Amino acid sequence: MSTGEQQIPPWLQEQLGRLQQAQQSLQSLLAQKQHLEMEQLETEKALEELKKASDDDAVFKHAGSILIKSTKENLIAELEEKKELSKTRSSVLSKQEVRVKENLKELETKINEMVRGAATGQKTTDTKLPQ
Repeated sequence: MSTGEQQIPPWLQEQLGRLQQAQQSLQSLLAQKQHLEMEQLETEKALEELKKASDDDAVFKHAGSILIKSTKENLIAELEEKKELSKTRSSVLSKQEVRVKENLKELETKINEMVRGAATGQKTTDTKLPQ
């Protein structure tokens, strides 16, 4: 086999690069979702504990490296808002994950078709790929 036959054609290199970028995007989204799920669990636990506290108990919120005294009602409101924002962000990440997975499938299918077409000698430059 000659050196020219072993090289990956530029059109295939480009599509493999797109595939790799999509895989990296998916990994990033999954990491973000996992981090968000951990935050949601922490928020839920904090809300549960806060609701158990009596109204006259001293409560504090974490602000950087210090604790600040607050009221139970204010903290519950803040945590509920954080919980709602997390739900929204989780929904957005899930939708992005679906789109990236669909894009990955399309890319894999097109690459396979292009490789099969190249192996059988068909013209492959007219194949349209997802952007």
